Amino acid sequence: QVQLVESGGGLVQAGGSLRLSCAASGRFVTINLMGWYRQAPGRLRELVASITRTGVPNYADSVKGRFTISRDNAKNTVALQMNSLKPEDTAVYYCNAEVMMWNNRVTAAWGQGTQVTVSS
Repeated sequence: QVQLVESGGGLVQAGGSLRLSCAASGRFVTINLMGWYRQAPGRLRELVASITRTGVPNYADSVKGRFTISRDNAKNTVALQMNSLKPEDTAVYYCNAEVMMWNNRVTAAWGQGTQVTVSS
């Protein structure tokens, strides 16, 4: 029983910024890896950024230097600061978490997605 809820999407002009947030709730022991994926029309879902529980980030080459991922373990949240946005960043962004449950199972949880649209 894990729920991820994203917020912060919207419409911005090229060069602008957005900050996405994701909060995890439910019955679980801990969250290991957290990350953000995105899916544009006609394309596969792709990893944008991930971050370990200890704060080690990983970024897709296309967003390096522009996006920053962070997390707050006490609040079970993860955020994605997106700067210098480009039209090609337009997609639905999904929060993802690797969750350890009380029954010792590890499951992947997904948010419902939040739309990011970057106009030229």
